[in-house]
Amino acid sequence: MNIYDDALQIAKFQAIVAISATIPGYFLAVYMIDYVGRVKLQATGFFFMAVSLFTIAFVNKSTWRSEPEADSGIGFMILYGLTFFFANFGPNTTTFIVPAELFPARFRATCHGVSGAAGKVGAIIGSVGFLWACRDPPNGLGVSHTLRVMGLVCVLGFFVTYFLTRETMGRSLEENENVDEFTGVCFIRFWPHKVWAKRFDETIVNDRLHLSLSNAM
Repeated sequence: MNIYDDALQIAKFQAIVAISATIPGYFLAVYMIDYVGRVKLQATGFFFMAVSLFTIAFVNKSTWRSEPEADSGIGFMILYGLTFFFANFGPNTTTFIVPAELFPARFRATCHGVSGAAGKVGAIIGSVGFLWACRDPPNGLGVSHTLRVMGLVCVLGFFVTYFLTRETMGRSLEENENVDEFTGVCFIRFWPHKVWAKRFDETIVNDRLHLSLSNAM
């Protein structure tokens, strides 16, 4: 097999993955995002990505032998496809939506650019690091250990999403911006919301009362 045949086989494999996993994940995310919310969708994606990666790393070890068994490829393909499915039914979709809805208008373009740049830096680190880490020891960690590290990164993403990301579903851009102005930045998503909502309502009432008194005078 020459280099052209290799490229053709890789292209076919990527097309199969896209048709069977990536594209369905996107369409399902678009359909479900306004039902389950951005935070739950992203957390679900991270969780099942971690499950798929850990399963490949711990269970299907024969996949990573120099001459894998013939029947080991089917399970790997399913798990590999699930990883791509939940990547798109989750963070690969929500990370484009949440920054556009969450950042205040006066900083939105800058903060979205910084957020996107951070994602590209992570992609570079992940790509270069994977090439080194997937080598067999002692030159690298080995594929199984590399997949475990990737699974841990997904677990970290799950907790960051669940505890540090505020839900923007059902709220306008103005509502998100006003909440930030009047209540400050709340880093813990499960901070007592009733307290912040009460402060927000009291601030609006006081401002309107002050404006009415000023007009009366």
